[in-house]
Amino acid sequence: MCGISGEARFDGTTPDADAVTRMTEAMRSRGPDGEGLWSDGWVTLGHRRLTIIDLSDAGGQPMVREDLGLALVFNGCVYNYPELREELRAAGHTFHSTSDTEVILVAYAQWGEDFVDHLVGMFAIGLVDRARRRLVLARDRLGIKPLYLAETPTRLRFASTLPALLRGGDVDTGVDPVALHHYLSWHSIVPAPRTILRGVRKLPPATLRVVEADGRSRDRVYWRPDYVRDPAHAGWDAGDWRAAVGDALRTAVRRRLVSDVPVGVLLSGGLDSSMIVALLAEAGQEHLRTFSIGFASRGGEAGDEFHYSDLVARAYDTDHQRIQLADDDLVPAVRRTVEAMTEPMGSHDVVAFHLLSEQVARHVKVAQSGQGADEVFAGYGYHQPLAGIPRDDAAQVFTSAFFDRDHAELSRVVGPAYAVDADASRELVVADLAAPGAETALDAVLRLDTHLMLPDDPVKRVDSMSMAWGLEIRTPFLDQDLVALAAACPPEHKVARGGKGVLKEVAREVLPAEVIDRPKGYFPVPALRNVDGPVRDLVVEALRAPAARERGLFREAYVEELLAAPDRAQAAAGSNKLWQLGLLELWLQSHGVR
Repeated sequence: MCGISGEARFDGTTPDADAVTRMTEAMRSRGPDGEGLWSDGWVTLGHRRLTIIDLSDAGGQPMVREDLGLALVFNGCVYNYPELREELRAAGHTFHSTSDTEVILVAYAQWGEDFVDHLVGMFAIGLVDRARRRLVLARDRLGIKPLYLAETPTRLRFASTLPALLRGGDVDTGVDPVALHHYLSWHSIVPAPRTILRGVRKLPPATLRVVEADGRSRDRVYWRPDYVRDPAHAGWDAGDWRAAVGDALRTAVRRRLVSDVPVGVLLSGGLDSSMIVALLAEAGQEHLRTFSIGFASRGGEAGDEFHYSDLVARAYDTDHQRIQLADDDLVPAVRRTVEAMTEPMGSHDVVAFHLLSEQVARHVKVAQSGQGADEVFAGYGYHQPLAGIPRDDAAQVFTSAFFDRDHAELSRVVGPAYAVDADASRELVVADLAAPGAETALDAVLRLDTHLMLPDDPVKRVDSMSMAWGLEIRTPFLDQDLVALAAACPPEHKVARGGKGVLKEVAREVLPAEVIDRPKGYFPVPALRNVDGPVRDLVVEALRAPAARERGLFREAYVEELLAAPDRAQAAAGSNKLWQLGLLELWLQSHGVR
């Protein structure tokens, strides 16, 4: 796990090594254990290192193999690197380290651009093929590791975070009106390739991009499940699917133990993280470190789920730590959280993840987490109505349940300079749902959730907040083989028992019934959900700041309408909308965007 950066020039000039150094330094928290810089005339690479695998200097980056004519920077972890190393040794290759980084280099030497097809894990890669004068960029299948790009006709820069690109300078920081439409429509999500800024884009998940020295480039999407029934599973009943999903999940959890440092678990007390603890215990892990966080209750809303996390910790005899925080911890944490965001993220629990990561990083460098299970196994409430309806009706059901605002309301929200005529957000959803594959309405929505929405909400949230403290988070429910199996699973097995039916059946083999049959919970942060007190003051300050008025993102009448509502009288929807607007302005202002 690391922070990577680089610059490629297409006009015959030398890359700006100072800019790459600034970008690299901006990601010190992602890689506090080391740094490196390398240049090859038209490309310069930068790296910050978090030591997880091969703790020696031999695993440092940028990694260069002169004999292969290759150089690499890499963020993430390749879980099957020991098996790949043995396969590559059998093919005649040698190694000078025990790192997964070198395995990627040698895999490219062996298989060329097909090397990504052999990697099991999470990764963002910048690889220089010196003989062919190519820069190869790649991102993992589910977009767990980020890769941001800032491109001009003469130059390409890339980095693990958007703020790092800003630190490099010379970026168009104007707000992208279409991205703003997405942000305000979809719980603050801006799917790849866009970001909130016009001058920065993201490499989409499961994408390999080859950039030539003259600036030409081409993309290949190297993985995407079809979400159709596989004839190989014909005749399977519920028991067969339970067994297959259980085996795949056990494999996913074991894969994510590969490390030269201890691995913990973020234990919320919900089904997903509790299953990870149970399966690790089943696999023989002892003295497992687990961590839960809680906040003060407010207005009858509980601020923690310690009852359930304690139950699981006792059942599996983990070394468990409760992290209890007061409301006074939240306001300063909001500002620090916003500064750590790679993009603006309006979910309330992003602050909780930031605070949790700060505490967990004091004890371990790696932890497993339950993100992704709801998207992969149909765990959200809006998934239930999709079962059994015609596929053509999927867009209406999804948008009614998921959208914060429709296109008509956005005309009241967005300032004139940022208005777009077309309903860009609905059009993108409709096109994705109508794409080939996906036999049923639920298949189509789960495909959209998993491959379009998830990388830019829970996955991005967890990566940003954990890496702000040099903590690597691994997500077994986003294992590529488990996701592909779930995509082929008939929808009725997923929506059963109120959602995640097949997963709950696997859980009954290892978890107490009280954890499985409990009402679905969310990361509770009452003080932020209500947007009152000091948190409200912070939002008001941001929305009324001179920079906000000068930018004119939002119509003043709409902002004042939200602000006029008394704290206690604000409906949850109004509070969420106020937080969403204020959070975006806070992010822009904290990163000096004008």
